Amino acid sequence: MNIIVCIKQVPDTAEIRINPETNTLMREGVPSIINPFDLHAIEAAVQIKEQHGGTVTVLTMGPPQAETSLREAVSMGADEVVLLSDRAFAGSDTWATSYTLAKAIEKLGADIIFCGKQAIDGDTAQVGPETAEFLDIPHISYIKKIEEVTDSAIRVQRMMDEGYDVVESSLPVLLTVVKELNQPRMPSLKGKMAAKKAEIKKMGMADINADEKSLGLKGSPTQVKNIFAPEIKAERKMIEGTAEEQVENLVKELREIKCL
Repeated sequence: MNIIVCIKQVPDTAEIRINPETNTLMREGVPSIINPFDLHAIEAAVQIKEQHGGTVTVLTMGPPQAETSLREAVSMGADEVVLLSDRAFAGSDTWATSYTLAKAIEKLGADIIFCGKQAIDGDTAQVGPETAEFLDIPHISYIKKIEEVTDSAIRVQRMMDEGYDVVESSLPVLLTVVKELNQPRMPSLKGKMAAKKAEIKKMGMADINADEKSLGLKGSPTQVKNIFAPEIKAERKMIEGTAEEQVENLVKELREIKCL
């Protein structure tokens, strides 16, 4: 069974900087981490490999510095890692990113594709489902439990607002996962040693037979008018008194600012 996990290296949320000219995040020189939801995707893939056999390939699109995240994935149990890196990919929105990932997955081949439900730098939750649409395969979002996996199908629990749905799909399929699915393992000493020696396969536009017009800024229909870091305000008001008095005064304050 071939399993692919799509991960993203994201800026540490405390260190986000924005390019005022392009309205895109500045990633160079900024401390980065694996998107937290993607850690659960890696764990899910490794668990399936341990139970049913197969290989786990971790795929990411980004600059050369993303190699750090790929090596971390190896330390967690990934067998192979692939870096999609090309100047043509720069400035991709979710549409262009999904197209690029899909072209790479077509090249690599997969039975199950895992993604985190969303990335913490954009919070769109669009890339996973869009990638599945480009691949023309089924996709199930918000997976909280994997009930059964066979050579031809998978049954999962999909988190809903009130409870969960049990959904079964044929393979290949793309799944986006939530943190409730599992607890990502800590890298072992053996895993860390393997990560240092791991060969990172690099793929560019030509390697995945992608249409240049569908990549990067050229292939991104999303036009960002403005993006900015919110201004930090120190204004606050403490409401004192008994619990009843605090509630009464809070309601009064909320009515004055027309929140109630």
